[in-house]
Amino acid sequence: MAMSGWQAVKLVVNTLNLSTPAGLLVGLIGRARFSRGPRGLFYATDYKLRFPAAGAFTLGNLVLTKHDRAYIDQRPKLVKHEERHSWQYFFLIGLPMLPLYLLGAAWSWLRTGCPASRNPFERLADLADGNYVERPLRPLRQVFSGLRSRPRGQ
Repeated sequence: MAMSGWQAVKLVVNTLNLSTPAGLLVGLIGRARFSRGPRGLFYATDYKLRFPAAGAFTLGNLVLTKHDRAYIDQRPKLVKHEERHSWQYFFLIGLPMLPLYLLGAAWSWLRTGCPASRNPFERLADLADGNYVERPLRPLRQVFSGLRSRPRGQ
């Protein structure tokens, strides 16, 4: 499958920054089936682990999904969304993307009750293409009052 010069650079950089090899390791642990995708991406389909709960997620240039190859081939918008995540690994020099993504997910969950709606990484990858629905913001006052009102031990 054809790949542009920049996509080839991203493939090399995401290999050297260890994000794609980390994806390969996760795919092996999850007993996924590997195949080549478009634009320098690789797929790990039929991923068996329950974590993360997402239908697809990306590590470097590797898109992992619990679904089969036909599922991902029939969703070009989802592939574009995941490819945007692969560029995020490129620009953030690989694995530092993971804790930053988790911070973004925590912020989003705090503000909306959803880990994607206000996560800057998901927003930059296009929420709709990732099959996410944008949830409304909760006022911080409401969030913090809800945290304070919980009984101890829960």
